[in-house]
Amino acid sequence: MKDKKEKILLSWSGGKDSALALYEIKKNKIYEISALLTVLTSEYDRISMHGVRKELLERQAHALRLPLKKVLIKKNATSGDYEEKIKKILNEYVKNGISAVAFGDVNLLDVREYREKNLDKIGIKGIFPLWKNDSLDLANRFIELGFKSIITCVDSKTLDPKFIGRDFDNKLLSELPSSVDPIGENGEFHSFVYEGPIFKEKISFKIGKIVLRNERFCYVDLLPW
Repeated sequence: MKDKKEKILLSWSGGKDSALALYEIKKNKIYEISALLTVLTSEYDRISMHGVRKELLERQAHALRLPLKKVLIKKNATSGDYEEKIKKILNEYVKNGISAVAFGDVNLLDVREYREKNLDKIGIKGIFPLWKNDSLDLANRFIELGFKSIITCVDSKTLDPKFIGRDFDNKLLSELPSSVDPIGENGEFHSFVYEGPIFKEKISFKIGKIVLRNERFCYVDLLPW
């Protein structure tokens, strides 16, 4: 009799860190991913921070052949609002045997501790398959594995907006300033993964308008194609 796999959720942003975390989890073979858990800003119907349309997120989930649980949060929601919403959803999954949530965090200890503190209140654990890996090594590995992603959001206070809408490839990596984490771990930039070894098919889109929000965050609109 085969060992029963542990049921978990994966916190899914649609970007490169999430994709690498999922890749590592699939290699492990001891977990069963019950769903991808994604936070969307309800007023925009887009992935929070990444600015990617809900339809493209749904296409990702389909290409991954995984269920998707969308968490809708208002644009002016407080951290308390967010925590209560997540707690309610996770409690429902716990009733169905979920024991953990996996994240793509790499080295931000305060973020990890915040996640673990909230999960502990529910009685489940956090899994961090990329934890303490070197950022440049992860970026190179992502590219070498055949993943394809595009930069969808840039924090203009830390990175030149000229990087918006570009593919995350070796050329881009070589041009990033030394002050910027190679995978954007500090929020310098966010991405959308549209192809790779964990996807059953490529997600097609075309480039739309570029907008600046809050005089800081530069977004490119990806249009489903």
